[in-house]
Order: sequence, then structure tokens, then C-alpha cells
Amino acid sequence: MFFLFYLFLVCQRLLELGIAKRNESLMKERGAVEFGQEHYRYMVSLHVAFLLSFLLEVVLLSKEISPLWTVLFSLFIGAQIMRVWAITTLGQFWNTKIIILLDADVVKKGPYRFFRHPNYLVVSLEIIVIPLLFQAYITAFIFTILNAWMLSVRIPLEEKALNKTTSDYSNYAQEKSRFTPKI
Repeated sequence: MFFLFYLFLVCQRLLELGIAKRNESLMKERGAVEFGQEHYRYMVSLHVAFLLSFLLEVVLLSKEISPLWTVLFSLFIGAQIMRVWAITTLGQFWNTKIIILLDADVVKKGPYRFFRHPNYLVVSLEIIVIPLLFQAYITAFIFTILNAWMLSVRIPLEEKALNKTTSDYSNYAQEKSRFTPKI
């Protein structure tokens, strides 16, 4: 069961990288600009290290599925629904990099009606829930801290770029919380 779940995670990440690469090409053809390139390799390294740490902790320490797996798996499924909703809402604007089409309107539909960064909320939830699903507590602890650090770099860069390049981001940012819904 673990290896099927792990294979799903790896395939999902590879599919997302493919979507991001396609969207990057489409956006740059339209004149989009990339911001914050310096941190991107660290972010990718963090996510690769997370997957490796998760695999190694579960396999080497013979971890089993959590007794709370139904609750944790439900949270994981909810996160996947939110991920697909966020990606499809942004369409070709979605990317793993900070690539912004100058003077574009900020997307304010889908999950973005409720908060500014639903995709980062999903990633944060996954970094806790995925390891806990198989009792990989070391991975959950370490990468929750590392992800918080990465988001403390990433989100201000993205928000600064959006504020600088779009006409309505500052108003949107005042109306919406980063991670908690405002209805």
C-alpha cells in the first residue's frame, strides 16, 4: 500500500512539473516575466528531499500506516481536491515558478475568492499529513519547519511581484487572508 501511495505522489509531482513547464512557455510567449529565480532551486531541493526523507523513514524504520489513517487520508483527499481546484482556476497562469503576465488581472475566482494562496495551503497540509499517514514523525516535523521557512521567502517575493506588476493586487491582498478563508 505504501509504495502505491508513494508512486502516486511522485507521478503527481512529475505531472505538475510538466504542466508548469508548459505554462511557463505559454506565459513567456505572451510576455510574462519571471521573479525570484534565486530561491527556486532551494524550493525544488526541499520537495525532493521531503519525498526522499518520507520514503527512507517509512522503509528503513519499518513504519506502518497510522491508526488515524482514515482521518489523515480524508485530509489528503481534501488537499488534492483543493490542489486541482487551484490549478484549474489559474489555468495557464499556474506555475511552480513566479511567472507573471504584466498588467494581468489578479484571479479572484475559485479558491482565490476565499484566500490568496490556496496552493501553498495545500502544500503545507500535505507536508504534515503525508508523513503522519505512515507515522513518519521525523519527516513531518523537519519538513514542516523547512516549508514554513521556504514560504517565508517565497510568499513575500510573489506578493511583491504581483503588487508591482498588476493593477489590483494590493486591494485584493487587503480583502483576502493568505491561508484562512474570508467569506
